[in-house]
Amino acid sequence: MPYAIFATGGAQFRAEPGVTIKIPLLEAEPGSKVTFDHVLLASDGKHVHAGKPVVKGAKVTAEVVRHGKGEKIKIYRFARRTGYRRHAGHRQPFTEVKIADVKLKD
Repeated sequence: MPYAIFATGGAQFRAEPGVTIKIPLLEAEPGSKVTFDHVLLASDGKHVHAGKPVVKGAKVTAEVVRHGKGEKIKIYRFARRTGYRRHAGHRQPFTEVKIADVKLKD
């Protein structure tokens, strides 16, 4: 089964056709197609191609499924003996994409 490791949003993800993954927020409408050209490693099932730094001609195409927010992270700042306490929360936005195809060469 072909797979690829690509980089987007400062992180690396493993992509296989038919798999749905959550990546950092993209400016794309749900239902639209996106292409990731920054492929670091790709495999066709028999041979593995490592990039220097990227694999030339390799690309990952995906369809945007939805946008959302992740689980809430609670942030609590505290300084002892001063009465300093701050409470906040954060939910990281993400884009969920379904991998359509992994191509090694054009």
